[in-house]
Amino acid sequence: MNILDVIQRSADFLAKKGVASPRLQVELLLAHMLGMPRMKLYLNFERVLTAMELDTLRALVRRRGQREPLQYIVGSASFCGLEMALNQRVLIPRPETELLAERGWKFLQGCGGCPSALDVGTGSGCVAIALAANAPGSRIHATDFCGEALEVARQNARRHQVADRVQWHQGDVFAAVPVELRFDLIVSNPPYIPSARIASLEPEVREHEPRGALDGGADGLDFYRRLAAGGGAFLRSGGRLMVELDDEGGAGTREIFEREKWKIEAVELDYNRTPRILIAQLPPKTQDEGGQN
Repeated sequence: MNILDVIQRSADFLAKKGVASPRLQVELLLAHMLGMPRMKLYLNFERVLTAMELDTLRALVRRRGQREPLQYIVGSASFCGLEMALNQRVLIPRPETELLAERGWKFLQGCGGCPSALDVGTGSGCVAIALAANAPGSRIHATDFCGEALEVARQNARRHQVADRVQWHQGDVFAAVPVELRFDLIVSNPPYIPSARIASLEPEVREHEPRGALDGGADGLDFYRRLAAGGGAFLRSGGRLMVELDDEGGAGTREIFEREKWKIEAVELDYNRTPRILIAQLPPKTQDEGGQN
């Protein structure tokens, strides 16, 4: 079969399996397998695939038909223009999280000197690495409770040549952060899906992405409570805390931070006009200006 035949037949198969945008998915799998840009497929529709290529593609399409995410199949995803290695130990980066990274590096760029940042729950390291790449004078620390996730993050840091400016800590939320450290910025894309809602998510999410990166407790707000309660101890005077909000716009999150004496500076919208990034700071008297970075 030639490339066009394969695309059409495979897209029909994925459509029957309930996969969204089936033709696009096939084209991306095929381009990955052939090692060529997706648009180049359109110049090669008549090319006949070898038996080995057909077998390889069938296996990839079968995995996608079983609702395994495309990003895990190809082993990477783009984030802020940086290609990040992925596996099922880390959450797949979402476009909305790029907004968090962008707000973070713009803040660091305006700090002057050698600012420092902490990424809580780093997963693949995408936010920490984007901060380091776009604020080259900064020092970044990042935490995750999963050692296997941190191995993926370290791989990505080496790939993008920022490994010397990112330090990784294995532990839950702030548990592994040395107590003497203080940061100009704390960022986090925490788990925020209510436990009972996970069963209703698409199979790509509920069956393949790590539950620990999704489950925010009974009301989805557990990690916001921990960030609000513990983040102030690690923030320098004048620093900012930036967190990604859930798809409902973070209902209840503002109250959690205000209860812990944070001042909400802004709640910024995503591409769909949904409140997505909460930016907060603490009054100077509640912060410790000492410490290292």
